[in-house]
Amino acid sequence: SIQTDKGLEPGIDGKQLINFIPQIGKMCKTDVVQLCNVDSTNVYYKHWLLIAKTIEENYQSYDGFVICHGTDTMSYTASALSYLIQDSEKPIVLTGAQKPINLEISDAKTNLLDSFTYACSEGSSGVVLIFNGNVILGTRARKIRTKSFDAFKSIDYPKLAIVKDGHVINYITNLRRETKFFHHLDTKVGLLKLIPGMTDDILEFMLNKYDALVIESFGVGGLPSYEDSRYQEIVEKYTKLGKIIVMTTQVPNEGSDIAVYQVGHYLKQYPNVLEAYDMTTEAVVTKLMWILANNKKIEDV
Repeated sequence: SIQTDKGLEPGIDGKQLINFIPQIGKMCKTDVVQLCNVDSTNVYYKHWLLIAKTIEENYQSYDGFVICHGTDTMSYTASALSYLIQDSEKPIVLTGAQKPINLEISDAKTNLLDSFTYACSEGSSGVVLIFNGNVILGTRARKIRTKSFDAFKSIDYPKLAIVKDGHVINYITNLRRETKFFHHLDTKVGLLKLIPGMTDDILEFMLNKYDALVIESFGVGGLPSYEDSRYQEIVEKYTKLGKIIVMTTQVPNEGSDIAVYQVGHYLKQYPNVLEAYDMTTEAVVTKLMWILANNKKIEDV
């Protein structure tokens, strides 16, 4: 982005980004493809599929890929690419910055240089997000700070590696298998965040609209049973119609366990009600999109 009188807007292309960091040219030969130049708030499944398609078309020509992305939805893109490009033998790195690269104080140069350092490192593979020196598995990354340079965290899973002083220190090595590409996503997946007192008609509206619904509930998980509320009745009705519900939690760490309290335990009786356990919301949403688009039977979901 660049600063304008209307706030930060996309304005620097990929080649300009590379030119800010001459060290990259000493590490590898780099080609730049400008797929789009949009604020990441405007990035959605159309862009995920475009990125995956472009990587697939060029997969045999390169040893690794670095994707420059805005931070706000980067964890969704990282999760989506993890399902669209599975078991990648080559590194596919997403990175971004909290401050524009043309400012005197910015994390952009460090993050981009770290990403190329990792992409050029022997043994690197899979879809990862790199930020502030941390190498995070694509399905585990979440933005936890809106302004600080240490903006992303690996949720309930160790960092794969760190990049420090131009060196990669690996903690966990991705197993190399045969790379598989997928080309479709079912976009009729919704997300409902509960708040105290939310009326049950919102749940019914969402289940009527989407093929699958992720519910961010309180604590380890459950649905409220207010006076005259129909939450259980609605769940029973729509799961019988083939809708999928995944219970997760609004709490950032340690995941769900709906069997702990009565408000969640009863949901275990419905085969179409699943739970996320320690998966991130971003991973649950994008994984459901991938599963439902690839002709999976409901009982296999």
